[in-house]
Amino acid sequence: MTVVGESWRQQRSEEKRTSILRAAQTLFVEEGYERSSVDAIAALAGVSKRTIYDHFGEKELVYCAVVDRVSAALADAIRTAIDVDLPEACDLRSGLLAFARRVATETFSSSDYVLFRRLSSVRVPRQRIRGTVRNAPKELFVERVARFVGAGALRPAEPWRVAEHFIALTFLLALDTLDPTVPTAWSELDEILVDGVDTFLRAYA
Repeated sequence: MTVVGESWRQQRSEEKRTSILRAAQTLFVEEGYERSSVDAIAALAGVSKRTIYDHFGEKELVYCAVVDRVSAALADAIRTAIDVDLPEACDLRSGLLAFARRVATETFSSSDYVLFRRLSSVRVPRQRIRGTVRNAPKELFVERVARFVGAGALRPAEPWRVAEHFIALTFLLALDTLDPTVPTAWSELDEILVDGVDTFLRAYA
C-alpha cells in the first residue's frame, strides 16, 4: 500500500472517530446514558455499529472517550491559569485568589465547562467505569498542590484531598450558592472566593 493510501485511510478513520464522539456527546447530554444505545450513536454518526466497536468497544468506553475529549479541552484553560497565577514561587494567598478569580470568571462561562458539567451529571453505571474516566483539569491542579505541599508552602497532606477541599470552598460553594439564571454581581462572587481562599489557608497554610 502506498504512503498516500495509508494516509487517506488514517484520515478516514479519524473522521469516523470524531463523528462517533460528536454523536455520542449529543445523545448522552440530550437523552441520557441508558437511552443512548450504540445503534442510536451509529445512526447519528452515519457509521455502522461495527465501526463503533472497532474504534471503542462497549458503550461505556465511548462515554469515557467523550468525557476525556471535553476534559482535555477544558484542561488547556486550567493549565494556563495555573501557569500564570500559580507559579511555584508565588505568594500563596495572592496566587490562589488570582487562580480562583480567573477560573470562576473565564473558565466557568466557557462552553467546554458547561458541557463538562452536563456530561458529568449524566447517570452512568459508575461501577463499570470508575477509574477509567480522567478528570484532567482537576489532575493539573492536584499536581500543583503536590508541589506546594512538597515545598512546605502547604502542610503535609494528601494532595488530592487538599485540592478537593480548595475546590469545595471556592468553586463548588459559588456554584451552589449563586443562582445561574440570575446575573451575579462580581462583588458577590468575589466575596465567596476570598472567604474560600482564606478558610482554605487557615486549614492548610
